[in-house]
Amino acid sequence: MAFINESHPQEFILLGFADLPWLELPLFAILLVTYPVAMMGNVAIILVSRLDPRLHSPMYFFLTNLSFLDMCYTTSIVPQMLFNLGSSRKTISYMGCALQLYLFSTMGATECLLLAIMSFDRYVAICRPLHYTLIMNQRLCILFVSIMWLCGLTYAVSEATLTLQLPLCGINQLDHLLCEIPVLIKTACGEKEANELALSVACIFIIAVPLCLILASYATIGRAILKIKSSEGRKKAFGTCSTHLIIVSLFYGPAISMYLQPPSSISRDQPKFMALFYGVVIPTLNPFIYTLRNKDVKEALGNLVKSIFSSK
Repeated sequence: MAFINESHPQEFILLGFADLPWLELPLFAILLVTYPVAMMGNVAIILVSRLDPRLHSPMYFFLTNLSFLDMCYTTSIVPQMLFNLGSSRKTISYMGCALQLYLFSTMGATECLLLAIMSFDRYVAICRPLHYTLIMNQRLCILFVSIMWLCGLTYAVSEATLTLQLPLCGINQLDHLLCEIPVLIKTACGEKEANELALSVACIFIIAVPLCLILASYATIGRAILKIKSSEGRKKAFGTCSTHLIIVSLFYGPAISMYLQPPSSISRDQPKFMALFYGVVIPTLNPFIYTLRNKDVKEALGNLVKSIFSSK
């Protein structure tokens, strides 16, 4: 370990895959391709959701927020990863690390809550279709999104601030690709049981409770779908919900494995692959999942492309 005499280091050395140097070039190439693809895909979702009148509904309002979150999520880590993978200097300043910690935590917590809100939207649409427009009105949607962002920000500020106050005993090496709360807690020295407990309690409310609400919503939705008499109606309802369930599974699986266990029990390479998955893979896949499985979005994208080329 590298040691310094200051209370906190001026910069951190991100070890990444230092023990697997052959992996750096392929990973750099993959990130160089997936990052612009993720950005363009999510920008396209936001554009069609705003420009096509058929997509002016609560479902696509929440989808726009999801795309914006994914753009911020991947932007908070990928440029730094590309810089470190493409050079011999694999460092991040202390302030840069703190900023990344706040941004990454905010986006992750907010997305957990957004996925729960989206499941509630699907519950109302399928189980209370006659009251859908009355319940999911614009005021309620904006209120949901405002609370979601406020809770995500509150979680990030509280947990990241507590984590940054931990003594590092001069250690300035992080065995990770980025600055993330569980890894910083694991790296810290001294008493950190209180931080581990605080993180576990916070994650119960940010991860476990929303996941339980999602599962309860879809249990009710599943029963409602089985009662639909027309096969076409069942197929449409199942298609809409399965898209969201795929995204929930992709996001919550890694989040649970990282945040609902004590940081001290996390294996060495687990955080690296999990960060790549929910910080890079998921934001890249989400636009394709929604586009390929949603007829309205496909048609709206087609119309957008036609209008772009016809205007030239």
